[in-house]
Amino acid sequence: MATDTPTPEAPATGEPEKKKGFKFPTAFTVLFFVLILVWLLSFVVKPGAYDYVACGDENPKPIPGSYHPIEVDTTFKDKLYDLWLSPVNGLYGIQPDQAVVAEAENASPLAVLSACGALPDGFTADMDEASMSAAQIKTLTDTLETAAGLPETADGEIDPGTIVVLGPKEPIGPYESGNLFGAVQVFFFVLAIGAFITVTMATGALDAGIGRLTHRYRNQGTVLIVLLMIVFSLGGTTYGMAEETLGFYALIVPIFVALGYDRIVGATVILLGAGVGTLASTVNPFATGVASAGADIELGNGIVLRAIMYVVLTIVTILFVLRYANKVKKDPSKSLAAKVPDDDRLHADEAEPAEMTGRQKLVIWIFMLTFALMIFSVIPWADFNENWDTFTLGWYFPELAALFLVAAIIIGLVGRLGEEGMVNNIVSGMGDFMGAALIIAIARGVTVIMNNAGITDTVLNALEGIVSSLSGPLFGVVMFIANIPLAFLVPSSSGHATLAMPIMAPLADFAGVSRAIVVTAYQSASGWVNLFTPTSAIVMGGLTLAKVGYDRYLRFVWPLLVILFLLVCGFLAIGSVSAIGGS
Repeated sequence: MATDTPTPEAPATGEPEKKKGFKFPTAFTVLFFVLILVWLLSFVVKPGAYDYVACGDENPKPIPGSYHPIEVDTTFKDKLYDLWLSPVNGLYGIQPDQAVVAEAENASPLAVLSACGALPDGFTADMDEASMSAAQIKTLTDTLETAAGLPETADGEIDPGTIVVLGPKEPIGPYESGNLFGAVQVFFFVLAIGAFITVTMATGALDAGIGRLTHRYRNQGTVLIVLLMIVFSLGGTTYGMAEETLGFYALIVPIFVALGYDRIVGATVILLGAGVGTLASTVNPFATGVASAGADIELGNGIVLRAIMYVVLTIVTILFVLRYANKVKKDPSKSLAAKVPDDDRLHADEAEPAEMTGRQKLVIWIFMLTFALMIFSVIPWADFNENWDTFTLGWYFPELAALFLVAAIIIGLVGRLGEEGMVNNIVSGMGDFMGAALIIAIARGVTVIMNNAGITDTVLNALEGIVSSLSGPLFGVVMFIANIPLAFLVPSSSGHATLAMPIMAPLADFAGVSRAIVVTAYQSASGWVNLFTPTSAIVMGGLTLAKVGYDRYLRFVWPLLVILFLLVCGFLAIGSVSAIGGS
């Protein structure tokens, strides 16, 4: 989820105000400078293009080794117009279909068939076409011509064996005719999620549920740590729970202090609980969803690896916090947290919170079932067993946006918010999430400028030589590491995804790895960095509310960061060479 919530201010102390040091700019400012930088580079970087191929009903992909220079007939006025309209094109720009060509300009039949995994028996991708016999070349040419001319199936679908060679990508604009390139579907989906979460919070059901859970296990510290971290991690992995956690510090941190722990334990139950869930997002729309859209793959592609990562990394994080918590409770002198006045007078509140009403319980059930339906609807069940095709709904952002809007209305009715209250909360929720939605549009606008200047494939070509020489396991690790600096610059997970995926996802095609690995690598890097980066309002805001110094938090968390880094690298290496990584 976007991390644009302002950091809460520390309480006034009466001391003279210190001079403010450097403050890292917001994601909007960073993206603005990236936008200008890319636009300026479009005057310097030479345009070029790959030959593309569409295999069956898959999206077109570049043919390795087919890059060639091209001429882009644009004037300074045209480039300035592209810059002016970049956010608009990023939201609802249209890209005409790539032209079908009789043969690839710079790719041989061997390369085209190899890109689709359709080489005839006796041929391999590393064969030298120059040393082939005339009969072998004719076999390749005939195979490609046959694949290009396959008719549609009886159901009117594209035959899976069809191979179509395409020309360069066309310029994007608001008045073109073709496919939607802009991120308006994702944009509206983010607003729908905002409405859904805000309406749910307005009913008080989530606060009441956390309050009851905390009170019930107030004298069972270990159980409370485990349960709360699981709850927050589920929020992280399903919808990128971030800003919503800030409201729980005032409730949860004093309870852990009263139970004999320190403020670091209370803070990290929330911060690391939600954070590790977001790192290992399974269907988080702000990370996995936006990245999958940018990579042109289904949201459920790669979900098996991500689910395994979620379980393992969450367990490791819980054990890490428990180890420290038990050490501090046994010997308070080993606490890394500074003493806060009045901590010694805190005690576990024995007053039992009000019983949850039937309506609040029903709201919680609807809330959970909505996310369960979202998960079910995006999983490609037929990939696991062709007999399960009946269960495959194949929903994407339009259907998911409708799901959350309808669920928001149902929850508003069940929670008795009233017509005005429900409408106000839906509008307010959309407003709260407008920042994240706009970041997606602006970041997509950067991609539009690169596309219209013809330099996207030039950048890909510069990276092709690097990734094509990487082994499968190493590719996933390199993608993870490459995304870490970008995550520092753009803490917004959705902005990071929109900016990076159009460039990084096609690299998987060159390396022979699923694009889902690039998505998992990106979200892991973004989630890992957002566990500790000072550019995140969630980290700094949470620590401020918990009254934990950033330096003390770093001393606590750095061993866990190392462990998570190594585990993520291991998972990505395995996923790159196995079916669990994605198709």
